[in-house]
Formats: sequence, structure tokens, C-alpha cells
Amino acid sequence: MRASAAGLAVAGAAGARGAWAQAVHGPVVLKAGPPLGWVSFTKGVDAFAGRDSVVGAAVLLLRSGQVVAHHEYGDADRAAHQAVTTRTLFHYGSITKTLTAIAIMQLRDRGRLRLDDRVVTYVPELRLVHDPFGSIDSLTIAMLLSHAGGFQNPTWPYTEGKPWEPFEPTTWAQLVAMMPYQELRFAPGSRYGYSNPGFLYLARIIESITGDPWEVYVDKNILKPLGLEHSYFGVTPYFMAADRANSYAVERDSGGRISVRALGREFDPGITIPNGGWNAPLTDLGRYSAFLTGAPASDTALRRLYDTVLSRASLAEMWRPRYPTAADPETASAPGETVGLSFFEVPHGGTTFVGHMGFQAGFRAFLYINPESGAAVIAALNTRNDADPAGSQAAWLAVRDAALDLIK
Repeated sequence: MRASAAGLAVAGAAGARGAWAQAVHGPVVLKAGPPLGWVSFTKGVDAFAGRDSVVGAAVLLLRSGQVVAHHEYGDADRAAHQAVTTRTLFHYGSITKTLTAIAIMQLRDRGRLRLDDRVVTYVPELRLVHDPFGSIDSLTIAMLLSHAGGFQNPTWPYTEGKPWEPFEPTTWAQLVAMMPYQELRFAPGSRYGYSNPGFLYLARIIESITGDPWEVYVDKNILKPLGLEHSYFGVTPYFMAADRANSYAVERDSGGRISVRALGREFDPGITIPNGGWNAPLTDLGRYSAFLTGAPASDTALRRLYDTVLSRASLAEMWRPRYPTAADPETASAPGETVGLSFFEVPHGGTTFVGHMGFQAGFRAFLYINPESGAAVIAALNTRNDADPAGSQAAWLAVRDAALDLIK
């Protein structure tokens, strides 16, 4: 069990980049006490992790672009006796979708597309999907961004758990070959229904317009400008591999015995990277949340940098509610929760927070900001609980809600 707190100023583009690099690659020096409620919160995180057999976890808290506290628990790799630190590389699953959405908004703002454009203009292969509600030509880019396209949730819905089956589809050709055997679940634009494939089609749009692979476009237009120097997709770069967290599954055998199985440090997300392939230390997610909450009014250089990535007006547009999430019977959501353009709006304790959760390959994570106060909280785990998935998810959401209380 390990915990600590720190203050790091994000002051100017170049200075910010150096400060965050120091946070990842060197010890963080405590300059102030933790915020009110932090000690109680971290005790709650540790209690949850112990009950849920979580191997490793970490939390980061920011205010006005400054890291004010962080907390680490357990091991990045149990067998190697490797503790979770500020360098540990977690996997963030569906939080990646916000990168895809920001890329689409960049292209909109640059006049390369419109949100009401028909998706089949860019992805004509989708006409192979059966649409019992009319013509799939009515599907727009905005609908995909808001999970209102009508597509199914699992990206690979035909798996039977065979050892030879891929973790996710590996090529675009595989997805296209499956399209004639799929149909829409509801009429496009009629309601919310969470869908991973929708973000693969958005990535295809980005690639068709720019000529860059999704990973290259995002690196050039989001990661590099924001200084997210330790974020990557797919297999971990060799020079960073020592910091990669292993992932784990808590399982119950036929005799009722609980065990924790290592799933491995690496896995191949295949073509599904645009909906869930982001890997990074929490400090990179902290820099990303600082961009989302905005630069101080006095820091004109940082404001210009952030506006180059995406304007505040476009970010606010992404956070504007479009569909209530309760309309999807397969998705558990908080009362009153809505979705905008990829980002979710979560009402809690009289405040509406904006963010996203992620679940993939044993990893769990969330990132939420308070647009009014400029505060943000990010958390990541390297363990899923298959022995009690419903109970574990309810407990994880309770941790999420306690985290939201810290950033009111």
C-alpha cells in the first residue's frame, strides 16, 4: 500500500512539458498537504482494492491544471514484485474514444467535414449492414459520436471463447466481411445505445480524409501538441516496457475458490485501437485533463496551444447533452446521465461532471472533470473481477462517485 501527494504547476507549453516529464521520471516532491477529504478517499480506494482483489491501482487529482495529489496502491506486476508508481503504464480502454471524437471535431473546425455529413459518404461499406428501419444513408457523423447510430455494443459479437479466436478484429477487411451479417438495433438518431464499432467507422472517416492512419493522425494532432510523450497504442515501446502494468482477472472455480490470474502485459487490440487502445502513465492523462479544463486566463501561451488542438467552444459543444443514457437497457448509468459528442455528462451532488470510463483486457479506468471549477480526477486499475462482476462494478462506481466529490 503506497500513497503520496504533490503539487506541480503547468505553466506555459515548454515549462509544462518539462514539469510533467519530471513527474514521470523522477520523485515527486511534496510541496503542500493533501486536499480536504483526500485521506479518507484514499483509504476508501485501498479498502475497495483489498475487497476486490485488485493487484494495482492509482489515482491522480488536479485543480486548474496542477497535480495536487496522487495515490498508488499495490503492484503493477505481482510476480515481479513491481510496485505501482507514477511511471506505471496503464491501459485506458474506452477513454480512447474521446481522442477519436476530438480528431473529428478538429476536422470539422478545419472545414474538412460536417457533423451532419452522411457516414456512407466516407464509409460506403456500411450499406452492407441490414437496416430494418429504412436507409442507413440517414446515419450521420454526429450520431456515431453520440452512440446513436444503432450499432451493436460488442465489437466482435460472434466469439465463443476459443483459444484461436483473436482478442479483437485485426483488419478492416474482417469488419467489412461481417457487415452483411449485422443489422441495426434501432433507427439511427432515435436514441442512445453504446457502440464500439461506431468509433471504428469514425476512425475510418479520419483516415479517408487525412490519408494518415488513425494512430499517426492522433499523435501529430493531439498527443504531440499536448506533450503526451509517454502515450502510445498497441505494443509497448521497448524503452518503456519495464513500466508496463500486467493485467489480472479475479476468477472463481467450480469449487468456489477464488484466484487471481495474470493476463499478460501485452495484448493486440487489432483494428479496434480507436475505440480503446490508449496506454500511458496517469500523468499523461493528467496533462490531457488539464487541456480539457483549460489554461489559466493569465497563461496566454498555454491558451494558444490548447486552442490549436481544439477551441473551448468546440469542447463545450462536445459536452452538451444529446441523449439520455438510460435509454440503453444494456448500459448501467447514473440517474440523469447523458451523452454529448463522445463525452458523458454525470450529475452528482448538485454538480454535472464530464468524462469517460474505460474497461478492457483486465484494466479499468475513469477520467472526469468539473468544467466549472477546473478540477479533474483520473483513476486506473489493472484487475477485473470475473468472480463477482456485478458487485465489483457497483463498488467501482462507488469509488468513482467518491472521486467526483473531491472535484466539486
